[in-house]
Amino acid sequence: MNTTGQLFRLTTFGESHGEAIGGVVDGMPAGVEIDMALVEKELKRRRPGQSNLTSTRNEADEVRFLSGIFEGKSTGAPIAFIVENNDQRSSDYEHLRNIYRPSHADYVYEQKYGIRDFRGGGRSSARVTLSRIVAGALAKMVLRRAGIGITAYTCQIGDIVLEHDYTHYDLTKTDDNDVRCPDAATASRMISLLKALRNEGDTIGGAAACVITGCPAGLGEPEFGKLNAALGAAMLSINAVKAFQIGAGFDVAALRGSRANDIFVKSDDGKRKVRTLTNHSGGIQGGISNGEDIYFSVAFKPIPTIMREQETVDRDGNKTIIEPRGRHDVCAVPRAIPIIESMAAMTILDHWLMAKISNIL
Repeated sequence: MNTTGQLFRLTTFGESHGEAIGGVVDGMPAGVEIDMALVEKELKRRRPGQSNLTSTRNEADEVRFLSGIFEGKSTGAPIAFIVENNDQRSSDYEHLRNIYRPSHADYVYEQKYGIRDFRGGGRSSARVTLSRIVAGALAKMVLRRAGIGITAYTCQIGDIVLEHDYTHYDLTKTDDNDVRCPDAATASRMISLLKALRNEGDTIGGAAACVITGCPAGLGEPEFGKLNAALGAAMLSINAVKAFQIGAGFDVAALRGSRANDIFVKSDDGKRKVRTLTNHSGGIQGGISNGEDIYFSVAFKPIPTIMREQETVDRDGNKTIIEPRGRHDVCAVPRAIPIIESMAAMTILDHWLMAKISNIL
């Protein structure tokens, strides 16, 4: 299961300390001008070493396309690409060869496959998400031609939470600070918290929100291909994500139908005949997009590698102590923002292509 998507498909390969990370994108429409500046920008947003709050691993993350592009445009053939790993320090992980790290994938990988790459988590490392960034950038190139935009941002770190939803903030300011929060005052508090935790050798969880604008009505495939289900699956496939909610999410559990219902009214925006007064549904009803903004949020657990000694066991079940080593982020959320956007872009494009085939659009 290293492939995602039905019409727009990505297959990934590579490990954290292997030769390279890469992928193959199949289903990219032909004739799309490849915006290399966008690809590089998205990779830079994910790469380590962005600030003193992230891992100091120094990777250039330069992508090399091997196929599917001619004279700057997609040909419709599979697009293969690689990004070489140049700053591995595998010796940092030698002491973990026979030890299971708490809340990591070490134990379950070994139980499933009978073997595991202990160097930085191998295939389970968040570095593998780099392939999603490249494919997501390609998907964004197609979606922007259709007028569809995708923006994710940090809405919570620890107990510091943005007071309002996305409609109250200028999301173009999301990348103006190290935590990718669109509110400067809240971002400052988040940064102070992360600096304190780094000094303590600890980590913390958080949450991100994502908004998809310009999405037409009609995307989604009942009964088992609902758009919200596809977005949920995409988000939950991201490392460290533990929860997904769309629209009003768990808040609807406390609402009556008279408050939760999104009332239909005649639209006056010149683009559609009908819209809703509210958007508790998050732009999706019956598993199909309704033309309103699609918005959702995802929660991330604290990064399990902390710079403190932890109790655990070895392969034989003997108690032991893990001594902290390596280079790690304090919180997963800021660097996960472009990954969320990429997974959303691939999911929306996949369903947009299905709708085109069905003559819905």
